[in-house]
Amino acid sequence: MLLLALDTATPAVTVALHDGAAVIASSSQVDARRHGELLLPAVDRVLAEAGVKLDAVTGIAVGIGPGPYTGLRVGLMTADTFGLALGVPVHGLCTLDALAYAADIEKGPFVVATDARRKEVYWATYADSRTRLTEPAVDRPADIAEKVAGLPAVGAGALLYPDTFPVVHEPEHVSAAALASLAAERLAAGGELPAPRPLYLRRPDAQVPKNYKVVTPK
Repeated sequence: MLLLALDTATPAVTVALHDGAAVIASSSQVDARRHGELLLPAVDRVLAEAGVKLDAVTGIAVGIGPGPYTGLRVGLMTADTFGLALGVPVHGLCTLDALAYAADIEKGPFVVATDARRKEVYWATYADSRTRLTEPAVDRPADIAEKVAGLPAVGAGALLYPDTFPVVHEPEHVSAAALASLAAERLAAGGELPAPRPLYLRRPDAQVPKNYKVVTPK
């Protein structure tokens, strides 16, 4: 196995390569506005660090969010393109699950929260680093305060709202190294991974103006 993992569902542009036993190369940069610009150079760096060519990859794992539309689709479209070009399977994995897998928490339950903008968070609760208890959701922190009361939290979304998430653990951002390790673990155990389809959970921020004027040639 040589699994290429990538995630652009959060401000982190992150790529890793896993050989079935361990992560052999990884790269992460945090920049919410440059997903498209940073992703392919990151893939090149990871392949170069591992000393392999892209055609050696036997599978792709990609974070499916939840995340904002613009950033999330960069990773998903790149993963689909690689999969088609190489003729290898493309597996999805919830970005929140990868954050939970890397959580610096000895035992659960706990909550993972990423920044959804619009004063909201994408979130889910976990029994432990491998077991999600609730489906990913998007809400205002104040609206879920009772549901997550007393739970330690993980993620950049939790750091933004200390009134709701007073105790926050590492990591702040998702890493493809964790995503690759979790995907490899589940595949080795014969488990099924989600299809590489986006978890948007809400409409994109960009909207066509309601009073858009159609201009036709004379």
